[in-house]
Amino acid sequence: MTSLTAFTVLVCLVALERLAELVVSKRNAAWSFERGGVETGRSHYPVMVVLHSGFLVAMLVEAWVRRPEVPGWLAWSMLALVVLAQGLRWWCIRTLGHQWNTRVIVVPGLTPVRKGPYRLLDHPNYVAVVVEGAALPMVHAAWITALGFTVLNAALLYVRINVENAAIGGLQVGEPGA
Repeated sequence: MTSLTAFTVLVCLVALERLAELVVSKRNAAWSFERGGVETGRSHYPVMVVLHSGFLVAMLVEAWVRRPEVPGWLAWSMLALVVLAQGLRWWCIRTLGHQWNTRVIVVPGLTPVRKGPYRLLDHPNYVAVVVEGAALPMVHAAWITALGFTVLNAALLYVRINVENAAIGGLQVGEPGA
């Protein structure tokens, strides 16, 4: 198996993981709505879906078109970061339980979770997103995708974190720039 083929398999596995997240998210959204959950931040959600879907496609296109030489130390160190990011992501999902979602849905009366990785950071899931966004494409030296996603994701996270903080704080505030 070539490194390019192995990279393609890795990206496909990450895509399958994302589909598993969406299944969990849909189930958790139903749980939240049944308990009076309120969704905010709808206008940025389609942008997030396009960015994250495009990210998976872009790194494959870049790797197959550019066909860069990939030093083993780069591939293996970036793969280690990807695995650590996935571990953090699923730690976050398990810690939040029914409250985890890809959307911003807050159930009135529930308090913010302050255990697991949330003892240390307000938004540890986004640490996983940032690390994976840089590391996954770099497993096959797709630096253009890594750089592009990092810049676009920083702008998206600025909006997303403000929306989440407002929602969690119970503020009746619109999205920045909306």
